[in-house]
Amino acid sequence: MFNLILFGPPGSGKGTQSEKLITKYGFKHLSTGDILRSEIANQTQLGLEAKSFMDAGKLVPDAVVIGMVGAAITANPGVYGFLFDGFPRTKPQAEALDTLLSEHGTSINVVLAMEVPEEELIARMIGRSKTSGRTDDADPEVQKKRLSVYKNETLAVADHYSQFDKVVSLNGLGSIDDIFNALCAEIDARA
Repeated sequence: MFNLILFGPPGSGKGTQSEKLITKYGFKHLSTGDILRSEIANQTQLGLEAKSFMDAGKLVPDAVVIGMVGAAITANPGVYGFLFDGFPRTKPQAEALDTLLSEHGTSINVVLAMEVPEEELIARMIGRSKTSGRTDDADPEVQKKRLSVYKNETLAVADHYSQFDKVVSLNGLGSIDDIFNALCAEIDARA
């Protein structure tokens, strides 16, 4: 099983590249947002627990999110591997994911980190707001806050995996196809 984390700040192109990688390799896409919505819609025990936190305006605790990720892994035993997009977001989540994957006899193979300058990220998010309906992308203050959270909390995930020599930084500038080909080259070198 081949597992990867597609990593980068908001606006770096993770969503676009995830779709292409899933199509090419047959990865099972694990997005915690999608998992949360599915668990809530199916009214599972974890979904109901998550909904109670969300309804109270609180973040869903890591233990609940990890439980949902574990359920998704268990439910997909025959996949080529998992592509984690937008998760883990913190070092404790990364450590919990490592433990969970180890319990399933697997691990993260590579973290592909897409590097994009901040001014380009903001321009991309403003452009995305015009076509995606995501009004949060149009607000520069929201963008700055998201980038600050990324720098202060999420970059620790890359630091965590760097100690295991699993992080590959890639230039997130260029055409969609050029970036995709660079991602594929890194996957193919490890598969």
